[in-house]
Amino acid sequence: MELITKEDCEDIIGSLELLSTLFKTHVSNHKPNLNGERFYSGNEICKHLNITKRTLQEYRDSRQVSYISLFGKTLYKESDILILLQENYIPRLNY
Repeated sequence: MELITKEDCEDIIGSLELLSTLFKTHVSNHKPNLNGERFYSGNEICKHLNITKRTLQEYRDSRQVSYISLFGKTLYKESDILILLQENYIPRLNY
């Protein structure tokens, strides 16, 4: 019969804490796909583009950015945002 020592328990607890941290990180960074598309909330778009909510609202009002309004939540397709960024890309000057 093998005895479980205090060190064994500490190793198991440490491994479980590491697994829990990895799981929480994955869950917070994972975006589920819907029909092959990723959708982002307004807060996420503002954070990624470093703009205010009001600026994003102005983009929506002027139809510069596509969006989906569903049950009071506004969502943005990742591909639409990438197209918008590519269309407005201004390359740097080469001297």
